[in-house]
Amino acid sequence: MDSSIVNAEKEVLVEMVKLAQKRGMEGCKGTWKNFLNTYDRKFGSSLSDPSKRPVDALVSFLKTFSKEEDLKFFAKIFQCHANRKVVEESKTKSHGNESPEQLLQRLISLTLEHPQYLLDYSFPSHEEGWVVTKIRRKSKFTRSNAMVAVDCEMVLCEGGTEGLVRVCVVDRNLQVKLNEFVKPDKAVVDYRTEITGICAKDLDEATSSLSDIQRSIQKLLSHGAILVGHSLHNDLKALKLDHARVIDTAFIFKYENQPINRRPSLNNLCKSILGYELRQKGAPHNCVDDASAAMKLVLAKLEQGLDDAIPCVHEDLPANEMAKLLLHKIPKDVPIEELYRVVPGKFTTEVQPMKKGRGEYYSALAIFRNSQKASEAFEKIPGIQGKDSSGRSQKSVSFQLSTGASASLHVRKMAYADSLGQVTSRKRSSQFEISGDSKKSKTDEKTEDKEMEVKPNECEDHKIEIERLKEVLSQRDNELSSLQKVISQRDKEISTLHTIISNLTRKQGL
Repeated sequence: MDSSIVNAEKEVLVEMVKLAQKRGMEGCKGTWKNFLNTYDRKFGSSLSDPSKRPVDALVSFLKTFSKEEDLKFFAKIFQCHANRKVVEESKTKSHGNESPEQLLQRLISLTLEHPQYLLDYSFPSHEEGWVVTKIRRKSKFTRSNAMVAVDCEMVLCEGGTEGLVRVCVVDRNLQVKLNEFVKPDKAVVDYRTEITGICAKDLDEATSSLSDIQRSIQKLLSHGAILVGHSLHNDLKALKLDHARVIDTAFIFKYENQPINRRPSLNNLCKSILGYELRQKGAPHNCVDDASAAMKLVLAKLEQGLDDAIPCVHEDLPANEMAKLLLHKIPKDVPIEELYRVVPGKFTTEVQPMKKGRGEYYSALAIFRNSQKASEAFEKIPGIQGKDSSGRSQKSVSFQLSTGASASLHVRKMAYADSLGQVTSRKRSSQFEISGDSKKSKTDEKTEDKEMEVKPNECEDHKIEIERLKEVLSQRDNELSSLQKVISQRDKEISTLHTIISNLTRKQGL
């Protein structure tokens, strides 16, 4: 391990130290800050940012660890970086080569170069239970054209976590290589049967554990195979599997004249590219069908070309979904009752559970009697109006709580507005609107616009935030002006009292 640390690049060492800090890890000289206090007598822990420290300091700190569990933790970090480096090197070498192997490598590159890749595929693979596949530098591994596609189904378990309950893997010939029900390690709260197609009875005979599935998939990937999937990062999170050679069909296809973070749904891709509908409206998911569809899309991409964009499609949204407004980026300390101070009209609220990693905010749906009531309420909401990255109307709202404190949130319509100003819509489930990370708590629209509710188009979001801050500043100026008037009035009253007292004193002296 010492030699690996000494020869590691600084960015790797910085990440290791930061993770050690985050986990509160202690070597023989204590935590990172404890170590700095003895290592650097001049500055001590006052300069604790690892990226600002020289390599020698980082290496010296990491060498203070000797416990087996700590060394295994660091080894996983090294493996993840090694895998990514191998993929990056093969990407550079393969650019412009049109052999079948290089075409596949270009699809891997399209996935790696997508703006959302680093965010979506930065897994906590150092944590217990995660498996990191090894990618060797030998050309037969980095240039292997073997592919398998995976799709998973997840259910809601105790504690708000998701549990893996079914996995399907197919090869490039669409032969099923793995199709197993998985016994979740926690009690199931919601099977999401209408979405997953799975009920309690299906799991009665399940004997495979997550670790069993991990071993099975590792065998399929052992010779450098490429892993294919749609919104694949969600499947990998459920599998607790970190694999570097991936092709994500949500990343390699793009819509015409749309922002790059507008991701096509699997169903839309099947209709646009493959010429068939993946599933009927309201039908639950099918792992075999979804994995096969992802593989077919990659094969079609190789055959038809890598650069063609697909036409943008808006699907009809059910009437009951049109009767809702999505309220998101609500600070967690804002009670649900306060939302009635923001949104006018009669409606009920449906609060969604906060997802891991997004503890500062929560989301909720305002549900009206019909779509007209929802639209009227949206128009009456005071705020800075704009559009999300997909073209749906959204308002940034600043408001005052009953306590007098200020807060802000976003309110968004469920439907799109086309270039003629007419409203179009797209099929979504209410649960999908707020799920953020969850893949299987959605309907067949797996990923399209998923990032919108938590990551709007950055430029638009910045504009909205600037306008919001201007409003807040204006409010503060008004409050300050009012306070100055009050102070001025109090000064006058005090002056008058002083005059009265002075007069009384003189009279008494007389």
